[in-house]
Amino acid sequence: MSNTTNEKERNEFSFEENFIDENIIADKSSKTKEFIKKFMKRKTAVAGFVVIVFLVIIALFGQYLAPYDPDAYDYANMLAAPSSAHLFGTDHYGRDILSRLLAGTRLTLGVSLSSVIVGAALGTVLGLLAGYYGGIIESLVMRASDVLFSFPDILLAIAIVALLGPGIINVFIAVMVFTVPSFARIMRSATLAVKGSLYVEVAQSLGCKDRRLLFVHIFPGTIQSLIVNFTMRIGSAIMAASSLSFLGFGANVTDPEWGAMLSQSRSYLNVAPHMVYFPGLVIFVTVLAFNLFGDGLRDTLDPKIK
Repeated sequence: MSNTTNEKERNEFSFEENFIDENIIADKSSKTKEFIKKFMKRKTAVAGFVVIVFLVIIALFGQYLAPYDPDAYDYANMLAAPSSAHLFGTDHYGRDILSRLLAGTRLTLGVSLSSVIVGAALGTVLGLLAGYYGGIIESLVMRASDVLFSFPDILLAIAIVALLGPGIINVFIAVMVFTVPSFARIMRSATLAVKGSLYVEVAQSLGCKDRRLLFVHIFPGTIQSLIVNFTMRIGSAIMAASSLSFLGFGANVTDPEWGAMLSQSRSYLNVAPHMVYFPGLVIFVTVLAFNLFGDGLRDTLDPKIK
């Protein structure tokens, strides 16, 4: 009789556990569908997302899509205007501009994305620690962020590259450095808001360790702020990386990097304006796409915005 009762209790418990798991999965699925439905209503954000997906595909397969070798010299077609043979024209060495833009997508997006990813990781950890522990840790993180915030992003990046020397690696470091304080400040604020939640207090009362509290209970509640800021910062990173290359601090002049291509083309603005138009247009569209996508995410994820 006792064995039958125990087996019945185990079956009931298993049923309740499966029922709870199914409810959690169903709730997540409904929230995902609701998010997609809200996001799709923002046409500009959807357009930005489509452009971003297109750019990612080009970054992965641009070298195979390029109609010409991006580094192939053709002295018979120097400064050629856009035509059926060269859709975006050629530069002062006869290199196909479209091919160089396609090949340069991986370099420009790679440096910008990697620098924002590393900066976001560092800033997130610092923000979580500052918001959770407070005290001296919070003071140090926030005062260091205030110092970095006192400089415009591009001026700070120029100062860092001037100290470290030109090169694409130093551009990565410069962009990463001015990205950190933005994430640290936002994540600190988000941590302070989540820290007072009831489920966090319950976890504390159950004796959860600080590391588990931070990364299992508090961090998931701050992901929305992290995602929105991440998408918005990518546009700034692309502008900064391109600007540094344009000023001669970034990629080598022979590399098909968008900012470096702009830098080389300024001497030929009067005789071959297409050399300036197309790299500038690509930078403009890319930054705009990330900003529109970030705005759409913010409007969709923020419950205060109707």
